Amino acid sequence: MQLRIADDIRMQIERGELTPGDPLPTLHELAAQWGCSLNSARSAISLLKQQGLITGGRGKAPVVRTQPRQVVRSSNRHQVEKDLVLAGEDERGQNGVAENDLGVPLDDLKFTATHEVISADADLAEGFGIEPGADVLRRVFELADPKSGHLEAWSVSYIPYDLVSAAPEIFESTKPHPGGTQHQLYAAAGIELARIDDEVTSAMPTTVTAQQWGMDPGIPMIRVRRISIDTQGRTVEISDADFPADRTKLHFSTPLTLW
Repeated sequence: MQLRIADDIRMQIERGELTPGDPLPTLHELAAQWGCSLNSARSAISLLKQQGLITGGRGKAPVVRTQPRQVVRSSNRHQVEKDLVLAGEDERGQNGVAENDLGVPLDDLKFTATHEVISADADLAEGFGIEPGADVLRRVFELADPKSGHLEAWSVSYIPYDLVSAAPEIFESTKPHPGGTQHQLYAAAGIELARIDDEVTSAMPTTVTAQQWGMDPGIPMIRVRRISIDTQGRTVEISDADFPADRTKLHFSTPLTLW
């Protein structure tokens, strides 16, 4: 019965009969309408929450969920970032994840960057083609809404330390770097990227992760692993970025060779 109730409410939402912010019938009203028990009505509401269609709970009546602003993550951004490598600092400073992806000025968000040198585990060693235990620079970047405290962007970057040891100050700053990692690699070691591979996976978030992002129940997390390869065929950076699936659209454009 709970499946029938949940499916009926889902279709009402899809048809626009129930719009964002509209309250749902109470458990007693659903039970009376469908001639079912309160447990069945409660299970139907739980299913709708798991599907990300409604929100509420902990003393709040369930309402139709307002869909969050969607951010488009395009593979074209890699070429845009590469073009900025040779641009002036003013132009590079106006083009970052906040401005290009989130559509908001960087000053409107709280930026945090941390860095440490770690030993490569088996996964990183294989990815970089280095010995397990070799030094790797690990950097974590966060952008958060200062009002709500919720994350707007999060990523972790790994770079073999021997590539950055000549100019560690470029990579260990706690401030946003104009032009991003591609410019840092070029400025520190003359490294030019030839290819970037994106690998996409997904998983349900932990309770802590959902709280950090302000996510409603039932929303999976998308993880994009970016593998940056230079003109010598070396993997010079591995970066993981997390995105809530309900506010993210991934766009991949692949130029095809003409006959």
